[in-house]
Amino acid sequence: MLRPVLPIETSRLILRLFTPDDLTELHSIYSRPDVARFLYWEPRDLVQVRTVLTDKAATAELTDEGQALCLAVTLRETGALIGEALLFWRSREHLQGEVGYVFHPDHHGKGYATEATREMLRLGFEGLGLHRVTARCDGRNTASTKVMERLGMRKEAHLVENEMVKGEWTDEIVYAMLRREWH
Repeated sequence: MLRPVLPIETSRLILRLFTPDDLTELHSIYSRPDVARFLYWEPRDLVQVRTVLTDKAATAELTDEGQALCLAVTLRETGALIGEALLFWRSREHLQGEVGYVFHPDHHGKGYATEATREMLRLGFEGLGLHRVTARCDGRNTASTKVMERLGMRKEAHLVENEMVKGEWTDEIVYAMLRREWH
C-alpha cells in the first residue's frame, strides 16, 4: 500500500493531488492535438476532461494492483499546472509498476518530466517497495524516450507495429529499471 505524503516538492516543481480547480488548466493540456498525438485518446473536450479530472482527484493512495496514482505537476514559482506524473501498480505478486507523464508542450525540453517522474520512481521503489518499474511510449515519441534514458532506465524492447492506435499500426518502446538500479 502507498499513501504518499503530499505535496512532494522538488527544486522547481510541486507534485500534488488534482482538484476540481484544475479543470481549465488540465483542459488546456488535454485538448491539444499535439499532446494526444502519441496517446491512446483523441483531444478531449471540457466535459471529457471534467470526468477524467474527477477520477484523478479521487485517488490519493494505492491499495492494490491495477490502481494508478496521478499527481498534478505544478511550477513551484507560479503554481501553474504544467502536466501530470503517474505511478501504476501493475502486479502485487511480481512487485511491478509503471510510470508515465503528460506535459503541456510549452514546458517541454526543460527537464520537468524527468524531475517529476524521478519522484514517481522514488514512490514506486521506496514507498511501494516495487522490484521493477517500466515506462513505455509510442515508437515515434523520441522526446519521451529521452526522458526515460535521462532517468537511467534501460531500453528493453522495441515492439514493431504491435498496436493499432487511431487507425494505424504503431511501434511501442519499453524501458525499465530495477530497484537495485534505482539505488
